[in-house]
Amino acid sequence: MPRADAALMPESATRCPCLSGSVFGECCEPLVTGARDAPTAVQLMRSRFTAYAIGASDYVNATWHPSTRPASLELDPAVRWYRLDVLRTERGGPLDTAGTVEFRAYFRAGAERGELHETSRFTREGRRWFYLDGEL
Repeated sequence: MPRADAALMPESATRCPCLSGSVFGECCEPLVTGARDAPTAVQLMRSRFTAYAIGASDYVNATWHPSTRPASLELDPAVRWYRLDVLRTERGGPLDTAGTVEFRAYFRAGAERGELHETSRFTREGRRWFYLDGEL
């Protein structure tokens, strides 16, 4: 099971950090904890955002395609990811082998506030989706 910062792990009945409208236990928790795989590219994108938000770097690494995964990844505990807006998706469904998700993710780091706007590419191998890369 991927590790997350216990202090940042939401209760199952609380709103999911990805802001899908579902509770954490029905949305990203089963993915981040390894109970099941993401069925679509956009759900993988949402669960990866949640992993960043709760400090689950093991999950971020596990869902990064081996061909583009960095040698190491350390999440900055001073950065708090608090909002995800999915702007557009292209393919990435349960029967696709590739998909694209455009999103904006918002963060705070001390007094600084910022956003990351990316168009991410995903690939599915077997039954598992992976983050491949993204264009800022």
